[in-house]
Amino acid sequence: MKPRIPHLQLGLTLALLAVAMALSTDFQRLAAGVALFLLGMLMLEDGFKALSGGLLERLLARMTGNFGKAVAFGAAATSVSQSSSLVSVISISFLSAGLISLQAGLGIIFGANLGTTTGAWLIAGVGLKVDIAAYALPLLVVGVLLMFQHQDAAKGAGRVLVGIGLIFLGIAFIKDGFDAFSARFDLTRLALGGIAGLLVYTAVGAFATVVMQSSHATMLLVIAALGAGQISYDNALAVAIGANVGTTVTALIGAATANFQGKRLALGHLVFNMATGATALALIVPLRMLVEGLAGALGIAPDDAMLRLALFHTLFNLLGLGLMVPLRGRLQVWLERRIPTPAPRASQPRYIAGDLGTFPVTILTALQQEVARLQRHVVELIATGLNLRIEDLSASRDLALTVSRAREPIKLEYERVYEERVKSLHAAIVAFCADQAALSLPPADRTRLHELREAAAALVRAVKAVKHMRENVTRFTSLPQGAVTELYDQLRLDIAQILVEIARLDQLPAEARSSLSLEEERRALEAEQQALAGRLEGLLQTRRITAAHATSLLNDSGYALEASRNLVQAAQQVFRPIDRAEAEIERLLEMEGDGDASLDLS
Repeated sequence: MKPRIPHLQLGLTLALLAVAMALSTDFQRLAAGVALFLLGMLMLEDGFKALSGGLLERLLARMTGNFGKAVAFGAAATSVSQSSSLVSVISISFLSAGLISLQAGLGIIFGANLGTTTGAWLIAGVGLKVDIAAYALPLLVVGVLLMFQHQDAAKGAGRVLVGIGLIFLGIAFIKDGFDAFSARFDLTRLALGGIAGLLVYTAVGAFATVVMQSSHATMLLVIAALGAGQISYDNALAVAIGANVGTTVTALIGAATANFQGKRLALGHLVFNMATGATALALIVPLRMLVEGLAGALGIAPDDAMLRLALFHTLFNLLGLGLMVPLRGRLQVWLERRIPTPAPRASQPRYIAGDLGTFPVTILTALQQEVARLQRHVVELIATGLNLRIEDLSASRDLALTVSRAREPIKLEYERVYEERVKSLHAAIVAFCADQAALSLPPADRTRLHELREAAAALVRAVKAVKHMRENVTRFTSLPQGAVTELYDQLRLDIAQILVEIARLDQLPAEARSSLSLEEERRALEAEQQALAGRLEGLLQTRRITAAHATSLLNDSGYALEASRNLVQAAQQVFRPIDRAEAEIERLLEMEGDGDASLDLS
């Protein structure tokens, strides 16, 4: 997510660029090089996301089980994608959706900082020492050709190739621009020594990274300027430190509309980079001496300041990692205190609140969790509407006995509770689904989005069906009235069995769930309703119930069946296995068959 530049600031920036480019053709080449490089980074980022087909997100969800794996993943993902911004934004989205823990998110951010140092090595070691512009043209030609294909994978590969080509052209333009610039101007006259130089050029590096939203672009400029002799080595070191601090702005912007978890991770990113930068500034002298010693051991030429800068960039990031890893527990506690978990409100969405990015896995996971939360509200409301308590039902060893003993009416403003706990949350889910439907989601993910939206609607229909039953249930079960009470208790029992099964499945881990048992309950209820007409006829003939009672029972059994069908339909979607292959197998099996814990209401 890139920041929007205010109109006044944009106008001033364009005016300054126009004046500078009119005065110097060399500056034009530099500006064009930076523009091509940034455009290439954007194309590479978009292409990588499209080409991976969600692979990066799936790997992130599976490989962040502990802190060490999270650090390794952050470093590897950033090294491959060459975009710490992409990794940071994905991490914030995953944390906001509850797919990873805050500790794992911090590990990814720590690793991403280390992974971003590979870009400096590539630029210093290859980009500015080889005529990479010669490779750019064929990459652009092939990439554009692939971008016009219909397959998403081909389009993604095309964007990646075009992005690399534009990056190569940008590096070549910047190198040529600095070479020409150095023939006319000597920017080393602006060099500053001592503490003043460190602070000023650290601020320059941070500012440049904030403006360009890319620490890679800042490192490219400073390495190119260093190679052309347009910046002193000491000042270049300070710019590298500042670039690390400035790159946190992307995470802060990405978390601006995220939930409290995303904001915690962005703040943790800022703390980590600020602490790393401050430590590097404080230890600049011993760090520089270490670079000189290691450079000789690694065979880096004494006059190769660019590779020494890349080595310094890596060393101070390793220093920050060594400093903050032992303190990660304290950092997490501080972040949780600084940005506390908001007080839960039943009427407000919890998981789909805030920006979840454009990653299908985070969108669908958050939506599934929110619909599951709505389901808990519905289960509690329906049980109470039938004058039952879900905690008693879940703890019962004899459900029929528990239902038959539940004679006392429960005081409940059914309509008000429905408005507060169900309707408002359902409205938020519908609005969220409408917003996400505008995105270019893959067909399977778009189908899943619609399934979850329909599951939420089914839960609402179930609540409304029980609403129609509630008056007669209370009337005929508060006091024993013979056969009619027994039949209404049976209706309550039929629904209660489904509610208990939903509550049981809700407590199980995702891999242990199967909604087949719910389907069996629904079928049993349908069979019982078909037999009800015959039973009622016999009871009428023996005058055990009146015709009015029979009419009420027929109507209410229809509502009970409607509520049960909708509860089962919703639960089958909410508890559907994440793996699509497993879900399809379960669906086929169901088709073949056709020939003391309280629930969290916050």
